[in-house]
Amino acid sequence: MEPYRNELFLRAARGERTHRPPVWLMRQAGRTDPEYNALRDTAGLPLEALFRNPELAARISLLPRRIGVDAIIYFQDILTPLAPMGAPFLFRPGPVLETPLREAHDFEALHDYDVARALPFISEIFRIIRRELDGDMPVLGFAGAPFTLLVFLAEGGSFGKEAPRARRFLAEQPRSAHALLGTLTQVTIDYLNLQIEAGADAVQLFESAAPVIDAAAYREFALPYQQQVFDAIRGTAPTIAFARDIEDLRLLDASGADILSLPAQLTIAEARRQVGAERRVQGNLDNRLLAEGSLDAITWAAHAVIESGECRGHIFNLNHGLLRQTPFEHVCHLVDTVRRWEDARTAEA
Repeated sequence: MEPYRNELFLRAARGERTHRPPVWLMRQAGRTDPEYNALRDTAGLPLEALFRNPELAARISLLPRRIGVDAIIYFQDILTPLAPMGAPFLFRPGPVLETPLREAHDFEALHDYDVARALPFISEIFRIIRRELDGDMPVLGFAGAPFTLLVFLAEGGSFGKEAPRARRFLAEQPRSAHALLGTLTQVTIDYLNLQIEAGADAVQLFESAAPVIDAAAYREFALPYQQQVFDAIRGTAPTIAFARDIEDLRLLDASGADILSLPAQLTIAEARRQVGAERRVQGNLDNRLLAEGSLDAITWAAHAVIESGECRGHIFNLNHGLLRQTPFEHVCHLVDTVRRWEDARTAEA
């Protein structure tokens, strides 16, 4: 493959020193971007249909290119691979399971499938994105971790840090839970391989449901299945592990991912003291600060993150996805701040 004109993300993903960290943001395609909202209004499609429309999904994926990010993440939802299993989600506006799963046999009926045949639009989205980028920068793929998908299935939709139906399922039917996690793991492996074969240069696994269980349950129901996913795709593309608000970085480190996406409560230097000085990392500016802070506060926090990461195996990102209420001006300012960090450092010297 020919090198990209902008290889900053891939260099950092390999652990190299860079003149500044590459920057991309979780949920950069959508939500806060007025052009995305205008496109949605014009399309007049429900979100689940938008995800399945290759031309529109590719256009949305590419919108952040104009603000200067160093990688494009394709526009999709972590729940996409659940529909062919027998569990389609609708978005009204948040995700709602079309037919709730209540009994053990409802979960047992979920099945794996041929992802390339059932999800042909995924490869097409990557094809269009790569054609339009024409070698400009890398494209990222992603998937929900098996445990997170299980929680969405059990809850029938969105959840906060409490997921009572999922917790009851784990406590009362652990065998069924592990069987379902095994099926979800195979689907996730196949789904990520499909993305990599279609041109994803790196992939991220989202364990968004990490806060709903304690460390012991995490070791039983989340970590082993993350490990299976990362083991299966090792060497095919750089991998990133994300676990929302995780407190014990050793659990994140044990996932087997190449790169750890860090929570906001630790500096990168502190995180590396826990998991190794050479650990490749992503993060970790607080998404709430980006939404609610002043531009000066955002600049100061971004510089602190960059200095802590030492421009060595560090990919600049948030601790979690962009919040819906984040002003687009703040998003543009943050990306510009990271891109201009060298100039700011030189001016201060």
